[in-house]
Amino acid sequence: MKRRKFIRNSALATSMLMVPKFLKAFEDISTSTFGHKNLVIVHLKGGNDGLNTIIPINNDIYYKSRPKIAIKKTETIKLNYELGFHKALLPLKSLYDSGELSIINNVGYPNPSRSHFTSTDIWHTAGDHENILDSGWIGRYLDNYGKKPYNAIQIDDQLALALRGEKINGIATKHAKQLFRSLQESDFNTILSHYDRSHETEHHLGYLYQTMIDAKSSAKYLYENALDSKLSDNYPKKSTLANQMKVIGQFINSRIDANVYYATLNGFDTHVAQVARQANLLKTYAEAMDAFVKDLKINGTFNNTLILTFSEFGRRVKQNYSNGTDHGAANNLFVIGKNLKRAGLYNLPSSLTDLDDNGDIKYEIDFREVYATIIDKWLQVDDQKILNKSFSKLDFI
Repeated sequence: MKRRKFIRNSALATSMLMVPKFLKAFEDISTSTFGHKNLVIVHLKGGNDGLNTIIPINNDIYYKSRPKIAIKKTETIKLNYELGFHKALLPLKSLYDSGELSIINNVGYPNPSRSHFTSTDIWHTAGDHENILDSGWIGRYLDNYGKKPYNAIQIDDQLALALRGEKINGIATKHAKQLFRSLQESDFNTILSHYDRSHETEHHLGYLYQTMIDAKSSAKYLYENALDSKLSDNYPKKSTLANQMKVIGQFINSRIDANVYYATLNGFDTHVAQVARQANLLKTYAEAMDAFVKDLKINGTFNNTLILTFSEFGRRVKQNYSNGTDHGAANNLFVIGKNLKRAGLYNLPSSLTDLDDNGDIKYEIDFREVYATIIDKWLQVDDQKILNKSFSKLDFI
């Protein structure tokens, strides 16, 4: 039985479900390759409608395809003659104007899946429809270049597949103090009290105990070091994404030894009554990003941070009968950072005349080209080793 399956199925593991899940960092992993650059990934979960996010304001096909849900030109923030921001993204306009935002259009992959679960797994593993991997691309980054489990942190109670490696998993926690206290208040220490070195000869049990030891030491490290930077009060209140970004800001501003952070915003599966729902979600996203970037700038950490925002797929070009949109294919994504080489609109908007057989936008840029670029140019490690294949590099960074 594989270790991951053993941990998932064991009674001891069941007691560990009350705390964030992360795995052991092996001693033979390189400790010299981690730098001080931060990568922050935000998943707009559910399939954000890219056409109503970056709007083709002078495209008649767009307005004919969406007679009830198209965003009026007067309700957009003009970017150029062809395109405008959804008005809810107003807080991002200053980043766009200052060259700190790059919009990459028509991102997807061959033979796209329109299943939330399958497409998310493809994005998380950097696989494709024919080859969905068991480990995530960030997890493989940890496997090859990690030092400790806290080198990649998801602000949640559950760890996404993207952060799960074959040898090392990232950490899932909503707050450093919460993680530390949850271990103190659970049966964690009682279980560890039964550990002795003889367990190391028992493959699965020794591994599980070592996992728990690493959990305890990691929680202590984050608790002691993250508190060097207080949580900012300048984030929107009652916003789940803003709360996640606030904690990420605290971690980054504390200069802890972590490179990758992961956050999610749910609710983008807008089959029904899309207009108001998406507007609220985009407003939530834009306000959280605005506060986050300002927090990093105040603390001098923005220059070393790159923010990637993606959604597992876009939406169908034509609206449906419920004033919403159904699952589509290619989509736009955002990259936020200082000194971007290709800020603003990275490439031309999608064609609404040359669609695939399902009436969806065709992909122009493979999302793994985005990953390869970030891994190679930002994290400065071997992208082919992590993605298991060579992909072309883009020039947005």
